[in-house]
Amino acid sequence: MFVLFATKPLNDGTQGFRFNFAGIKGLTRKRKPNRKDSNRGYKVVNGDCMTQLHLGRRSVYIERKPNRKTDRKLCHFAG
Repeated sequence: MFVLFATKPLNDGTQGFRFNFAGIKGLTRKRKPNRKDSNRGYKVVNGDCMTQLHLGRRSVYIERKPNRKTDRKLCHFAG
């Protein structure tokens, strides 16, 4: 069994990385602390292109399956 896992850093100065795990592409990002919103909570948001998982200060964005088959797919995203 062969599983491909590739990561690349984000180029916007934030802490996190882009990933490609067996064709499933996405990114993860660590948010800066914010005094007035210290409890960011946990939630799942389904957008048109990405599913967003917000886990406190950590956010994970995963490309949705319908987007992988259209012209909008993420090409050369993380390897």
